[in-house]
Amino acid sequence: MKLLIFVTGRGIGGDAVTAYNILKALESKNISAKIVLDPSAPGYYFKKRNMSWLKTPIPSAGGHAASKSSLFKAGLKTIKAVILGSRLIKKEKADGVIGVIGGGSVIGCLSAKLAHVPAIGVVATPTDTKISLKCNPTLLLPESPAFTHKDDYVSNYEIQKQYSPIKMDIIHGDKNNILDKLPKKYDANKKSILFASGSTLFDDMAKAARNYAQENDDVNIFLIGAPLHEGINKIIDHPNIINLGYINYINDLYDLVDLAVITDDGLTLHETIACEIPVVVVIGVKYGRYHGLSRVFDGAVIESNVDNITSVVNKALNNYDSMKEATTKYAKDIIKAPEDLVEFVEKYMK
Repeated sequence: MKLLIFVTGRGIGGDAVTAYNILKALESKNISAKIVLDPSAPGYYFKKRNMSWLKTPIPSAGGHAASKSSLFKAGLKTIKAVILGSRLIKKEKADGVIGVIGGGSVIGCLSAKLAHVPAIGVVATPTDTKISLKCNPTLLLPESPAFTHKDDYVSNYEIQKQYSPIKMDIIHGDKNNILDKLPKKYDANKKSILFASGSTLFDDMAKAARNYAQENDDVNIFLIGAPLHEGINKIIDHPNIINLGYINYINDLYDLVDLAVITDDGLTLHETIACEIPVVVVIGVKYGRYHGLSRVFDGAVIESNVDNITSVVNKALNNYDSMKEATTKYAKDIIKAPEDLVEFVEKYMK
């Protein structure tokens, strides 16, 4: 079996990581798959892993932040993109398509329809959800509005809720690998809190870390990520902040920290919960996006904003045992998610 995985975006992070994890889950079951990106995508995430990919136009409308204007412009490009996508499917003699989030799901699923091969949509936005439900079986990621309101959506095809597939090595970190890398102000007798907005450090996460650090010196405050711009360095310059910058040992750091303060994003949130780390999400950090994932992971995740970060984080620490218990429950299902995804794919790619 040979599948094509259509992916929206620049192939740098986010959707590319999800697609990569899907590909690896498929390969673990001896299912061959190939990544497909837009020709303009630099594909750094795949390039760093010495992976090649196929190219065909995959216009994006902006995902959760899509406007009527951006949707209209993307729609104009869709017809040509679908024709070219179907040609690629036929040229590669693919047995089926997995369309991953946004434009990857829309173009992948419609191209498969035109090429007369089966497809599965992995969806996270309102637009890709609506289109995938009309075309083929669909896996709903937690960010999709249908994940929490499934009864409001109708489809002639099977719909399955799906936690984001994570890399399994993320849960096998060892804090002992990094203790000698940490600065002297790290105190092993204190609880440790991680502040992160992904590989890039955004303004509001930097401000959240600064606000908390100014009022608390009885915990280790770790901050990771490459600053989005130079001005952020001034915000995070505080004696109570242990700024690690861009790191490649996140799994070991997950094994060290007690609480994670992160963005309302699916993959990072799935990773931390899989590692049984209670979470505070700072909402609106990335361009105002809000996914409401505290509803999906009730009890394991609580919401905050920059201004009330201290009270919410301290609330999480005070309720640590109950939050930890909730993460343990969800972790089991997240760890099983890649297996669930492959079973769904095998069911419909015959």
